[in-house]
Amino acid sequence: MAETTGSDAATGDAAPRLRKPSWKYIGPGIVVAATGVGAGDLVATLIAGSKFGYTLLWAAIIGCLVKISLAEATGRWHLATGRTLFEGWRSLGQWTTWYFAIYVVVWGFVYGATAMSSSALPLVALFPDGPSLKTWAILCGLIGLAFVWFNRYAVFEKVMTVVIGMKFLIVVYVAIRVAPDLGNAFAGLAPVLPDGSLLYTLGLIGGVGGTITMAAYGYWVNSKGWTDISWLRVMRLDNRVAYITTGVFVVAMMIIGAELLHSTNIALTSGDRGLIDLGNVLEDKFGAVTANLFLIGFFATSFGALMGVWHGVSLMFADFVERLRRERDGSAPKAPEAGEVTAGADEMVKEVAAGKREKSVPFRAYLLWLTFPPMGLLFLDQPFGLVVAYGVLGAFFMPFLALTLLWLLNSSRTPKQWRNGILSNVMLAGAGLLFLVLCVQQVRDLPW
Repeated sequence: MAETTGSDAATGDAAPRLRKPSWKYIGPGIVVAATGVGAGDLVATLIAGSKFGYTLLWAAIIGCLVKISLAEATGRWHLATGRTLFEGWRSLGQWTTWYFAIYVVVWGFVYGATAMSSSALPLVALFPDGPSLKTWAILCGLIGLAFVWFNRYAVFEKVMTVVIGMKFLIVVYVAIRVAPDLGNAFAGLAPVLPDGSLLYTLGLIGGVGGTITMAAYGYWVNSKGWTDISWLRVMRLDNRVAYITTGVFVVAMMIIGAELLHSTNIALTSGDRGLIDLGNVLEDKFGAVTANLFLIGFFATSFGALMGVWHGVSLMFADFVERLRRERDGSAPKAPEAGEVTAGADEMVKEVAAGKREKSVPFRAYLLWLTFPPMGLLFLDQPFGLVVAYGVLGAFFMPFLALTLLWLLNSSRTPKQWRNGILSNVMLAGAGLLFLVLCVQQVRDLPW
């Protein structure tokens, strides 16, 4: 990965002194870890563990390394160029704007309903005599809306730190409780592909923690106040903490799937309801306290993902709208010409760092879009055409992210000393190929 202490091509002066990494700065990575691993990711890992035991543990580890590379590339673009990822996409052509505009509208509409329902499921299980699933789902959406609407990044980060702590402690506790077979677990680090495991393997490598929140990472980096390349080493430590934490979740859930489900041939319901099934299995084996703790962890996972998307994707949407508006009235920062590099953050990045986007009309409009229109889907089966459109757009996002980052970070849009090294290029190219394969498979699996 790119790193240097040489001269600054933009200014001709010595390169800025890179700040020493320190745990006291950690923050955006915690947010992306709390957001990126949702209930669906936990179910996918559980099912892989239940079908193949520990055999695919190596794939989960590789998946975390892939995500570290992707998030590092996103953060490095923001810090090295002083521009947001959306401006980078704009520089690649109008097609990126059209894709993002359609994606963020359709994806947000369907995801809003999915996130609210997923957050409601464990609450219904914890309080069986309480409100219905739809009522809990609406309450979760409204609470997420109010929290993000009235708070700024600093408070948001602190709350997400609590969420990640709950997820981490509870999932690891349950994994220890089921008494993992350490010998088999270490054997699972050897790259082996059992019959019928290829798609599960690709899904583990590419799926867990891989969503639009990876693109939002750069915006959270800026919101933290990191706006220039001096923060590069700090960002890299923050990013590694994020995906090592994610790796612990994945390994813990695979242990639970292998020990609790694979050894007893218990099958889970597909989708988020599979976690309710697991809660029932835990109650039978270890009692109500362990089962209820797991359901609390399930809620923290789902509601953390909801709040993270409500904040991070709204931030991206606000940047998208504001840049288009300023381009129309001629006040947008001038995009770099071929071969030209920039020094320092542009005005719009500084506005993100100052929290101005979180107060903007586009930010709040997208918050409302994520919350209220999707409530209608809670009372209806999702329309066939919408399901297909959501699936296609979602399948294309991760290859879009990996391949556009590969393009941006090897071009003159990025200062020479901060462009990709061999390792970054290998990881991003591999990620792009992996996500293209997964994209084709997801599109083939849609209910056409």
